[in-house]
Amino acid sequence: MASKKIPQNTILSNIKSRTQKLSNTVNLFLTSKSKIESPYNKIVLVSTFLMLLMGIYLFTVFSGDFEQFNADRMTSTIGYIFILLAITLFAFKALFFIYKAYNYYKYKPVDSVSDKDLPTVTVIVPAYNEGKQVWDTLVSLDNSNYPKHKIQIISIDDGSMDDTWSWMQDAKKTLGDRLEIYQQAKNLGKRHALYRGFNLGTGEIYVTVDSDSIVTEDTLRNLVSPFVKDDNCGAVAGNIRVLNNKKEILPKMLDVSFVLSFEFVRSAESNLNSVLCTPGALAAYKSTAVHACLPKWINQTFMGKASDIGEDRAMTNMILKQGKHVLFQKNAVAYTNVPIQYMGLYKMFIRWGRSNVRENLEMAKYVFSNFRTKGKAGTRVLFISQFLKILMCYPLLISMLFFVCIHPLLFFGSTLVSILIASTFSVLFFTSKYKTSEGLWAYAYSILFTFGLFWIAPYAIITANKSGWLTRGLIAKN
Repeated sequence: MASKKIPQNTILSNIKSRTQKLSNTVNLFLTSKSKIESPYNKIVLVSTFLMLLMGIYLFTVFSGDFEQFNADRMTSTIGYIFILLAITLFAFKALFFIYKAYNYYKYKPVDSVSDKDLPTVTVIVPAYNEGKQVWDTLVSLDNSNYPKHKIQIISIDDGSMDDTWSWMQDAKKTLGDRLEIYQQAKNLGKRHALYRGFNLGTGEIYVTVDSDSIVTEDTLRNLVSPFVKDDNCGAVAGNIRVLNNKKEILPKMLDVSFVLSFEFVRSAESNLNSVLCTPGALAAYKSTAVHACLPKWINQTFMGKASDIGEDRAMTNMILKQGKHVLFQKNAVAYTNVPIQYMGLYKMFIRWGRSNVRENLEMAKYVFSNFRTKGKAGTRVLFISQFLKILMCYPLLISMLFFVCIHPLLFFGSTLVSILIASTFSVLFFTSKYKTSEGLWAYAYSILFTFGLFWIAPYAIITANKSGWLTRGLIAKN
């Protein structure tokens, strides 16, 4: 049967209607008033859109130079190799995005099982200089819709220098026998606090929750349900949203970034049974899988130094190496605090970057071996994508600096146009999920990341052997 041809005026009408809706959404967002919004927020958003418009203008003006720039590169051997490499990388990224989108489409969170089928759980909450927030975290866990006789909550004060221990004692008075609290004699680091919890825990499943996170009522039961449905499940990642995003600019940006990172990227990884990192803010592990790698995990070193960062990525890596499945539960949500200042943000990213380098090197040792009976191909594709980011970091940095020196205005324009195109997916993804214009912060975040945080990855690579948490005490609670 021949398909009906849609009249051109109908197509133009549809495009005009959608454009008008987007324009109305932007206008409503920029003109709305909120008592809790920072007065600088709308200034930042207006500046963001002005920069994007400037980028379009510059790219249009210098489009001829862009074509000439590529033509000049093609006349030299080095330039030809560079263009060929750039096209190859772009093709890989495009195909990898399609691959992720397909797996995202196939992903479905596991439904919660009945109370009778739920396993026993030990929830471990390490805390350091957290103040009252740890009380809120522990109370939210106790309010979980989970059989009380099947849950053990342990909180460990890792040598805090503020009133964290007092708030934990207050929580103990409120929750009684439902909460166990312990205190480290001195600050040993999050890994050691978790290690103590793992050894004290009696549950079939260990759940780790950061002391600056709040869980929803059904989070725990949703988080552990995959272990009941999949005997080979070794770990489950929770869905992380930003708690302190009501006012400050950076948390608003990060909330949009987290939604894409978890609800798109980890959903796709979960469909391949290979989530690469279970977040410290909310994760669950089968106790037998944890104890199978616990000695190696607590004694892990990198270049001769004890590892005191990346404990979540390291645990995930070691469980994947056992051939276990690592999944993601979109319906298990925790809200966590993030840095509100640039210094806290870049230090957090440096820590993550160093951990990423270390664990990709560890993953390289087993990912091409017969570590799992089936389903290894997807894990390997994910690893290749991760490793390419490290491998191409410095070549891309050098090419960027070269581009800036040769034609700064063209670089500025083409980069902003690229940001506009790439970030629109994040905006649409967030908006379609949560029916809010907050997704527009994806544009501002991409500009910040591109121009203000581009140095993180190369710096993290050359300092991967350095330790230190870096962000202790930098995250303000709202």
